[in-house]
Amino acid sequence: MGEHTVASFDEELGSIDQLIRDMGALSATMVADATRALLSSDNPLAQRVISDDAIMDAKQRELDEQAITLIARRQPMAQDLRAVVSAIRMASDLERIGDLAKNIAKRVGAVGQSATPKPLAHSIDSMASLVHDQVKNVVAFYAERRSEELPALRADDEKIDIKYTAIFRELLTYMMEDPRNITACTHLLFCAKNLERIGDHVTNIAENAYYVMTGRQLPMSRPRVDETAVSDAAG
Repeated sequence: MGEHTVASFDEELGSIDQLIRDMGALSATMVADATRALLSSDNPLAQRVISDDAIMDAKQRELDEQAITLIARRQPMAQDLRAVVSAIRMASDLERIGDLAKNIAKRVGAVGQSATPKPLAHSIDSMASLVHDQVKNVVAFYAERRSEELPALRADDEKIDIKYTAIFRELLTYMMEDPRNITACTHLLFCAKNLERIGDHVTNIAENAYYVMTGRQLPMSRPRVDETAVSDAAG
């Protein structure tokens, strides 16, 4: 984005941009902390994630207010308008990532009452690492204006879908082998689905960031490899 004649206009755009970066950093932290709390039965850490969601919500409201005020006062055109509208969309996706991390944290107590099988814990940890990297990288690429990295990042959502499908099948196996596993595995299934949905929100952010930087839309089609029948597991 080039500089404008009115310096305060650049400051307002910069403030919105900084809020996106802050929300991105917070969402990545929430995803990492929620997963760590889940796998280590760390209830205090889970409560911190739940508390952080209120901060995320407040940042989204602040961004929305700043964006609406900027549009009303400055009547931005072309690239500037595209940047502001896309920031609103990205903030909405980041806020949803925070909600999904909070949902994982809320299940820590229930899952902690039963021991998670080590192979399953490894699978969930591996999936969560992929998701965390996606969240962290999409905001970094946006902040550093690395548009050329975004198409590949969006395509990598396929890896998350594959991980989720494998975990889904693994959980079903544990539940069939021992009915005592059903409660804990059901909670873990919801958590895995939340991680998969976070990946979907990352692809939305990548698409909007790419549009901001290039003025072009990424192709509509993107990989979808979730082969399970679960329609909604936000819980």
